[in-house]
Amino acid sequence: MFKLPYRGRFAPSPTGPLHAGSLLAAFGSWLLARQAGGQWLVRIEDVDPPREVPGAAQQQLQTLAAFGLHADGEVVLQSQRSAHYQQALDTLLASGQAFECHCSRSALAATQGIHRRCVNTHTRPDPAIRLRVPEGCVMHFNDAVFGRYQQRVDSAVGDFVLRRSDGLWAYQLAVVVDDALQGISHVVRGADLLDSTPRQILLQQALALPTPSYTHLPLLLDASGKKLSKSSAALPVDSAQPQAVLRRLWGYLGQPPLPSTNTLEAFLNLAALRFQADKIPTQVRPVCAAHNTIITTRA
Repeated sequence: MFKLPYRGRFAPSPTGPLHAGSLLAAFGSWLLARQAGGQWLVRIEDVDPPREVPGAAQQQLQTLAAFGLHADGEVVLQSQRSAHYQQALDTLLASGQAFECHCSRSALAATQGIHRRCVNTHTRPDPAIRLRVPEGCVMHFNDAVFGRYQQRVDSAVGDFVLRRSDGLWAYQLAVVVDDALQGISHVVRGADLLDSTPRQILLQQALALPTPSYTHLPLLLDASGKKLSKSSAALPVDSAQPQAVLRRLWGYLGQPPLPSTNTLEAFLNLAALRFQADKIPTQVRPVCAAHNTIITTRA
C-alpha cells in the first residue's frame, strides 16, 4: 500500500463529450484528492483509435476547466506512452507470465471468450499477447465504498489480453503501467470498473508494482437501470451552469446540501472541506428526465 502523499487521477477515454456520469467520477476523485491535500492528475486514455472521436479529448479538458477542475501538472496522453507498455510487456514475456495467443474470437466462443488454453490449430500472423492466469487464481481487495471484493480470475476472466491482435494496447496493461509511473496512490473511478480491479492487481504483482487504494463511485443509471453513459440520457453536461451541476452531483455522492456560495471557486473550496467519503452510496438511480434539467444542455 502507498503512504502519503496522496496522488489521484481522472482518466477519461476520448469517445465523446463528458456526460453526467463521467463528470461525477471526475468530481469525486477531485474531492478526495483535495480533501487529502494531495495532487489530482488527468490522463487521456486514447489507446483505442477506432473508438476515439476527433476533438473529444480537448473538449473534455475544456469541460473540466469550466467546472473548475484543473489538473496538477501536465495532462498525459496514453497514445504517447507505447514504449513504456512495450517494456512492461517484454518483462512479462521474458518471465513466461505472458504468451502469444493465436486464438480467434470465434474459436473461443464455446467458452464464452474465456481463454484457459489455446484452441487454434494454426498460427496467425497477428497473435494477441495474453497474461497467463494461474489455475485457481483468486484476487481480492477492499474498496472504500463497496467493501471486500473478490474474483476468481481464471474462471471469471481467464488469460486476458495485454496487446490486441491489431497491435493496440489493452486497457488493463496501459492503466497499470501508467498508474505506477505517475505514482498514483488512490484510484477513484466509476463502479463499472470494479471487476477490472482484480486483473489490474494481478498485473501489478506480476510486474512488481505497488497497488494503490481503490474507491469505486456509484454509477448514474437511467430509469431503466442502464448505465447513463450507454443510454440516450447521456447528453453533455451544461458548462454554462457549473455550480448548479456540481451541486446536483454532490447530492448524488450522498452529501448533505451546502450553503449557497457566490462563486464556483468558493463552492469547490467548501465542498473539498466538507466532503464525507463514508456517505458515498453504492448506487444512484434513477437519473431520469436529465435532458430537461441543469445536468444537460438540450432535450
